[in-house]
Amino acid sequence: MTPKDGTPARVGVFGLLGSGNLGNDGSLEAVLRYLRAEHPQAAVDALCGGPEAVTARFGIPATRLHWYRGEYRTASRAAAFAGKGVGKLVDVFRTAAWVRRHDVVIVPGMGVLEATLPLRPWGFPYSLFLLCASGRLLGTRVALVSVGAAEIRNRPTRALVRWSARLAAYRSYRDDQSRDAMRAMGVDTARDEVYPDLAFHLPAPRTGEPTGTPGPVCLGVMDFHGGNDDRDRAEEIHRRYLDGTITFVRALVAEGRPVRLLTGDECDLSVVAAILDAVDSPLVTAAEPASLADLMDEMAAADTVVAVRYHNLICALKTATPVLAVSYAAKSDALMDRMGLGTYCHPAREVDADRLLEQFRDLEKHAVEVRRTLTERNRVAAEQLAQQFTALTTTLFPADSHAHAPRKAP
Repeated sequence: MTPKDGTPARVGVFGLLGSGNLGNDGSLEAVLRYLRAEHPQAAVDALCGGPEAVTARFGIPATRLHWYRGEYRTASRAAAFAGKGVGKLVDVFRTAAWVRRHDVVIVPGMGVLEATLPLRPWGFPYSLFLLCASGRLLGTRVALVSVGAAEIRNRPTRALVRWSARLAAYRSYRDDQSRDAMRAMGVDTARDEVYPDLAFHLPAPRTGEPTGTPGPVCLGVMDFHGGNDDRDRAEEIHRRYLDGTITFVRALVAEGRPVRLLTGDECDLSVVAAILDAVDSPLVTAAEPASLADLMDEMAAADTVVAVRYHNLICALKTATPVLAVSYAAKSDALMDRMGLGTYCHPAREVDADRLLEQFRDLEKHAVEVRRTLTERNRVAAEQLAQQFTALTTTLFPADSHAHAPRKAP
């Protein structure tokens, strides 16, 4: 909270930020927009995965999340195992020292309470636990803001995630199922609220009027191998997803449709390369988005979007572009349902190119109606996020909450 002596609040932001995931960085950007608009005197810095990238892009000081620089590389030698082990111990003190320097720490969105993609308990779940435990011990309020959650079967991961949520001073979720999941894992969610994903707070580009003739299609891809529970068949899942996607692209090219390939994380570039290699056509091109704003610009220029990554879907929805979700987790289904497009979901683990093409054509047939629906749902999302920021100011910055109310999200 704001210090009683009137000095500017010291606010930390925490997460796998600056590490190449556009959705994570978009959530950070949304929170920084809120802080700069409503609490411009606050001193903000980050504890994150890619400190150099965060400082270069957002202009805030940043510290590396892990002491051991090889944290996310597979340990194959005794020295690497030892380095990771020592790093876990050192990070206890590093995290606590960083937390102690702040009045408030915000975890901006992201799926920090889920394991829908491969995740080890001693990775980010351990780091999040250290953050929340340090906050509780040292009197620094930790806020999990519009985060994603899902029930977790792995016992160590489940325990770390459950205790992280319990120790946080403030929790809100980006969908009802996230709140339900935390309740099912033993967290008291009676005072927790649900708001849209923070990326809906970002400004959207203006979109042109449809021309009436078939235009470009944006295809968001992902280096998808299933989730934590799919490790034994990860390659099979990946091959099925890739083969189905390639067949779908070939069908669009055969109809003369330009296809623009989009990523959401640096690891997705391998999938782009595989598609370009398999479909040798000038109609298939690839973009190199560096932010969610870049993704929205691409999608605003398209007739239709087909996407896998959660924040790729949000970018399409935000621009009111008709979108079909190749869904890898229940969160995508929930998002599409919330935005009125629940019928336009296709399972990423079982990609059927013929069925996907059928859904795609049905979506395009109803494009005008879909655009109207998305415009209205975006208006509602903006109003709900304005309420979220009001709640944050009241909870985290009580000295400022009576001075003014947050402006409406753009």
